[in-house]
Amino acid sequence: MSFSEIGALDRPEGRPRPGGVRAEMASAPAPTEPATAYAERLAYFGALRDRYNRRRYLWANASAGAFLVGGVALAGGIFGGSWTAIGFAVVAGFLCAGAFVRQWMLDETFQRYSTLCQICKEGKSRLRRDWGALTLRTAPQVDVPAINALDLDLLGHGSLQHLLNSVTTPSGQERMVRWLLTPASATEIKERQEAVRELAPMLETRDELTLFGALSNQDPAARARFLAWAEDASWLASRRWLDIYSIVALIALVGLALAELTGVLPYPFWLIVVATNTVVFQFTGKAVEREIARVAEERGAYAPYAGLFGFLSERRFRAPGLVKAHAALAAERGSAEAALEGLGRRMRFADVRLSIIGPALQLGGLWNVHALRLLEAWRARYGRQTRSWFELLAELEALAGLAALAFDNPTWAFPEVEPAAVGVVTASGLGHPLLPPDRCVGNDVSLGPAGRFLLVTGSNMSGKSTLLRAIGLNLVLAQAGAPVCARAMRTPLIGIATSMRVDDSLEQGVSYFMAELQRLKLVVDEMRRVVAGGERMPVFLLDEILSGTNSSERRIAARGIIRGLLELGATGAVTTHDLSLTDEPVLRAASDPVHFSEQFTRGPDGPNMTFDYVLRPGVATSVNALALMEIAGLAEFVNEHSHSETPPEG
Repeated sequence: MSFSEIGALDRPEGRPRPGGVRAEMASAPAPTEPATAYAERLAYFGALRDRYNRRRYLWANASAGAFLVGGVALAGGIFGGSWTAIGFAVVAGFLCAGAFVRQWMLDETFQRYSTLCQICKEGKSRLRRDWGALTLRTAPQVDVPAINALDLDLLGHGSLQHLLNSVTTPSGQERMVRWLLTPASATEIKERQEAVRELAPMLETRDELTLFGALSNQDPAARARFLAWAEDASWLASRRWLDIYSIVALIALVGLALAELTGVLPYPFWLIVVATNTVVFQFTGKAVEREIARVAEERGAYAPYAGLFGFLSERRFRAPGLVKAHAALAAERGSAEAALEGLGRRMRFADVRLSIIGPALQLGGLWNVHALRLLEAWRARYGRQTRSWFELLAELEALAGLAALAFDNPTWAFPEVEPAAVGVVTASGLGHPLLPPDRCVGNDVSLGPAGRFLLVTGSNMSGKSTLLRAIGLNLVLAQAGAPVCARAMRTPLIGIATSMRVDDSLEQGVSYFMAELQRLKLVVDEMRRVVAGGERMPVFLLDEILSGTNSSERRIAARGIIRGLLELGATGAVTTHDLSLTDEPVLRAASDPVHFSEQFTRGPDGPNMTFDYVLRPGVATSVNALALMEIAGLAEFVNEHSHSETPPEG
């Protein structure tokens, strides 16, 4: 598709978007290769953005011009006594108003395409893992323990959550975070994988979901208040007298007024109804207004959804999870789109009470009570369904976020997740999903079975900690139903616990060693919980544990903890510089040793060290601390006998 076809494909300007009646996505190029897709879509939407930018400025100038001409004509008409000039001013006023409305519509369209351009730019930034150019959206607090979040970079800047930034609404972000922190069942994983596969090439659908969250500016607190109203009991139901009176009073008012007009009654008896309404309004008006305000003040929490639900209802899906979601949005009692549009119309009816004729309508016919009756009738029919609609959208958003991950990384594989609590985790070409693809080195990794552990050795900066995080992050992705950064992966259901980043606390008076012990206690407790559950294989990832104490005690304590975890029936991986960790025969027999190495060279400019980050079998035989000190310019502080010989090569 050439960009000369933009005009032919473009929708009419000013069509409603999410937040209006119907969400509509302009067709755009969607090649398979992600970098090309984002570049071409950016050019496409950028051309539309620039077109509408020119048009909105043109109409803004027209509006200003009409206002100026109308003002001059009005002044001339008033001071010159010319009715022709005044008539011309009136015409100019209508033209000004029309031009202003046109500009407002074009402003919305311009904002839409500007946001789509930003979505494409962020897509390109995700491919490069350019964290500074990616928006980090903070999810609402979730009531799920996040003991591994810091160790594995699940949340925060430069994290898995950051990489999944195409999920834009707070509810979608909350659902995504829950999926990252809570492993799914085997059935859920399979269902999500099928949905993610189908959504991955559907750029327009995914962009519409992202666009909705970016433009609607959803407020979690407002959404919670609206849902509280939707699920609440009827206010009028406990005040039947007011409900009945408002109907009787309206009929009486109309009847008595007609009777006076036709001469049937000689006096304005309808004033008695107005007087009675005034008394009723004095006692009930504030309470009724509070009930209406519960809906009116939170219309931003529900009104934008109508257009998006309409857009989604027009999609056609094959994956069972998506088909089920689609059916729920078009439920038998009325589609989500029609229901929310209906609520919007009832709210506009209620808004008449705030107009210039509002007081007369209140005193004459208790308008606010009739408006509340309409709102409560909507609540009685749809209120209990509303939360499920919003939850459904949150799930679709989260699935679309995982689908964006699949689309951005076409070489990643969907793992085979076995519905078992025992087995072996195997992966070929396993890499760290947060590293830029051109810097990510894949390795073949195997964990298990229960009672065995992977012992990872190697010198400083060689890649040991990165390997542990790669294992942990990919297991999290696998248990969430997402693709993994590997050529292939097979895993049973797992429960994971980690100890990698430990900080002491001056405020709490906790030393580094004590902080390590507290963290390891959490790991042991989590492994016991997973074993007791009996549904998942317990997996631990320990990075240089107990480095906060002396070597001899460290060895004893570290051996005891690893041995205890293995006796619980867990498997995992441990990194260490201490090559004597497996001197104990039991641990040596239970370990699968692998290592990283470095390449050291010395040239005219001094020493140089490089790493290939390739995992090799066996225990590391080289060290590099002194060489690193020399590279860092601290060689003068090292005893001359310590570096009289060239450090061993990897």
